[in-house]
Amino acid sequence: MTIADLWDQRISAFLLSLSQFLATTSTESFLAELLHELRNDKTNDQLKTLLVSVLLEHPTILCPSASVGEETALELLSVFSHTPQKSIVLKCNVMLAITNVIICTSCLNTHTKTAEDWLDLLFQMIQDINDYRCGLSQQPIRATACDCLREMETCSPGLLSQKLEALYLLKQQETTVLHQSYCLLYTLGLKNAIRILTNQKDVTDLEFKSILGGNEGFAWKSNQLELTSLPINMLVQVPRLTQGLDCKELKSIMSLLLEESYLLMPISQSALLRELVEVVAMVPGLSRTLFKSQLLRLFGTADVSLMHATLFMKDTFTDSLFTTEDENFLLKRLVGMAQHPLLRITEKLFYMECILHFPENRPISSSGEESLPVLVTPRLAAFLHPTVFNDSATMLCRLNLLCLVHLEANEGEADKGIGFLFDHIMALLKIVDNDGSREVVVTSLRALFIFLMHFSGMEELSEKLIDKLCDMYSRHSRLAPNLIGLADRIQEHPRPVWSVKLLRGLQKRIMEMPPLQLTIHNLSWHLKVLKRVAKEGQITQRNTIYLLLNVLINSNLCERGNWQVGNAVLAVYRNLLDHPSIDQVFIELADLLQYISIQYDDTDIKDHARIYYTLLTNLSWEKLTGVLAKRLDGGRAKERSHSAIMAESEEIASNLTVHKTHVLQLIKAQEKAAQSSSDSVEATGEVRNWLEVYQGQLQTPGFGSEVTLRYNLTHAKETDPLFDKVFTICLHFEPKDSNYAKVTDIHVPCVFRDRKSPEVKVKLKPFQPRMFTTQDGRSWHSRLPDVSVSFPEIFLPLPLPPNSSRECREQVFERIWEATASGNSDKSAISLFCFKPEDKSLADLIKTHFQGYLITDQQSERSWKVLLFLPPKCHILLKITQAEDAAQVSIATDNRELLPFVNSYLQNITDN
Repeated sequence: MTIADLWDQRISAFLLSLSQFLATTSTESFLAELLHELRNDKTNDQLKTLLVSVLLEHPTILCPSASVGEETALELLSVFSHTPQKSIVLKCNVMLAITNVIICTSCLNTHTKTAEDWLDLLFQMIQDINDYRCGLSQQPIRATACDCLREMETCSPGLLSQKLEALYLLKQQETTVLHQSYCLLYTLGLKNAIRILTNQKDVTDLEFKSILGGNEGFAWKSNQLELTSLPINMLVQVPRLTQGLDCKELKSIMSLLLEESYLLMPISQSALLRELVEVVAMVPGLSRTLFKSQLLRLFGTADVSLMHATLFMKDTFTDSLFTTEDENFLLKRLVGMAQHPLLRITEKLFYMECILHFPENRPISSSGEESLPVLVTPRLAAFLHPTVFNDSATMLCRLNLLCLVHLEANEGEADKGIGFLFDHIMALLKIVDNDGSREVVVTSLRALFIFLMHFSGMEELSEKLIDKLCDMYSRHSRLAPNLIGLADRIQEHPRPVWSVKLLRGLQKRIMEMPPLQLTIHNLSWHLKVLKRVAKEGQITQRNTIYLLLNVLINSNLCERGNWQVGNAVLAVYRNLLDHPSIDQVFIELADLLQYISIQYDDTDIKDHARIYYTLLTNLSWEKLTGVLAKRLDGGRAKERSHSAIMAESEEIASNLTVHKTHVLQLIKAQEKAAQSSSDSVEATGEVRNWLEVYQGQLQTPGFGSEVTLRYNLTHAKETDPLFDKVFTICLHFEPKDSNYAKVTDIHVPCVFRDRKSPEVKVKLKPFQPRMFTTQDGRSWHSRLPDVSVSFPEIFLPLPLPPNSSRECREQVFERIWEATASGNSDKSAISLFCFKPEDKSLADLIKTHFQGYLITDQQSERSWKVLLFLPPKCHILLKITQAEDAAQVSIATDNRELLPFVNSYLQNITDN
């Protein structure tokens, strides 16, 4: 990997996550490495440009203080001076980085030597007019220098106020494409210089002319003043110079700038016009008619930035510059551009916003809110009627504008226009009813919301809309969240009656649904609606309770015990308990809660239903609402538990705490030695019958396929005292491959550090995550250490019927041995393992490891037989005998793949 690749990775990591990157290194060391690489002559320009980009993006992170910023700027100045002339792009980026660091680290405001030197160097660069000295190739350097000076003048207004004459001469002499850069720089300096004069009292002609003819050093003292753009549509607040000043020279300069403006690019023209508008607004001696010659060109522009500058001009000067005819023509122009087929969607939206916020000469309202200009009539806006073929943003914006148009129109025109808009809304809802996409649903309901904001008082139309929405919901219950959201947004406005009518209609429609439509999937949506309906004090809730009681009694919902559905039902009850008419349905609600607390097949749901029942039957309504109300200060953590007593709007993230260290662990429980049964049953029948009985068991589905491992759930060695008592622990398991069936979750009520550890029985390896609740009611999610399962832990005794005699087990052993040793099966195998017993006797070794699996124990003959059953249907048979100098273990198995594991296991127990 090259150095460039390494730096590319580091910078990507830095830009992706600053906190994560700086956790592994310090800003000082990273900055030092970055500057060192910039000084490296072997580094190519592309990599250096990448390195400089970091200082452009995050100068204050790498330079947290003014001293560090000054040192960094000096280093970058050195890099700039040593960069070859041909590296134009790199030099421009370094110039921008130096300016950025000087401004962001307050070096400019504190007038540091570095900032002063950099300003002098920039000014020297722009004095090479028409590229006489450095040639055409260095033109981007001068353009960047102009941009840097503009940025510094913007951040420290008045900095160039004593160099206006020099800047004006440079602008006049520059004949290349950079003329517009010089023009913008001079105009900004001129505006800020005049703005500074407006803060002085009794400004004389001499002082005024000295500003225009200044050719001295940089005005460092003036940058203490914060200057902002002029306030819009509030001319009384615009700072102005004193009356009677001689403005002939300034007027000549303004006229020249306006005459040259058409040579500039549109975005530069826009910036220039805004600066000149502010200058004219601050100088009483300048007439607004200076801009008159520019209006015709500006009215016909197709550029968004120039149109914005024109509207800014109109908002500033109103009828002192724009006549009624001008205003009418400009509005027609905006309406035409808002539906022009060749414009992009974003541009059309801009023009419609301009219409909605049009600065009138005589505005009726000055609140700044959306209000339609008086000159916009239904006839003028006819081409802006929305259609179903418009994109979402355009259609909604047009609908909003047309609603305002017809709201203010005459009665006859208004009825016709409102009817058209209503038909448009109904068409959108019909598309939704025909399984429209999610985007169509959202757009249609937003359109409906806009319509209702203006015309919800029209009873006939409102009723038709409610009927249509209820019909749609009866066919598409998935619209529940959208309709609830619509009702919530309507209720936030002064006329919320419509949302109550909609909710009442939805409740009625749910009551009338046939039982076949009340499936589990649909019921979850209906419960959301009923939960929202239960919040409305104006809607009676008796029908809701009867419906829920009917569903619970006449379906298998309680038997299935679905927690999500049960919690949704309890969420409805939570709002019902808070309903002001609870006294009217007290008995029915109590019966329903009691039924759930007894019949529902989920412990959590039953417990919470019991809690609700207790609250309902023991507290007054005032106290009950106080208990259910969400505490503003958060209260104890128990109030944020996962119960249905919690409001659904409360964030789940605040209820679950992730703990990354081990809190609990599973320790293997000590196995109790399996005792052979002393009771014997007479062997009846032939041996073959016992083998057939045993082989018949193996054919039974699921026989002998489960291995139960016992563990103690204990605390980890070092844990916070907060976890000394944990409750409602849920252990979740997930097999890592397809060899094992799904393991069910294990729930443990509690684990106390000072009490005996509870025992859990689990199959195979547990999955790491698990959840529990601490004593303060918080729910936690953390990891359990991995539990390794060894080969002998899956050994099981021979699964013969209970109380089978020793003779029966031995006969089955012999028959299986014979079948395995005969080699009839491709999977069968026999083997021999020898070892020399050392400290322990062979009998003790067998007792320790094979006590529960012994078939015969003939210590007198120094011979033992052991049969190990491995789920689902595998056998390992051992014949152990002791010779004079060694012990022999004859091995037979019906699964040859087990031999390596058997050999390793025997090697392990005999070595240890």
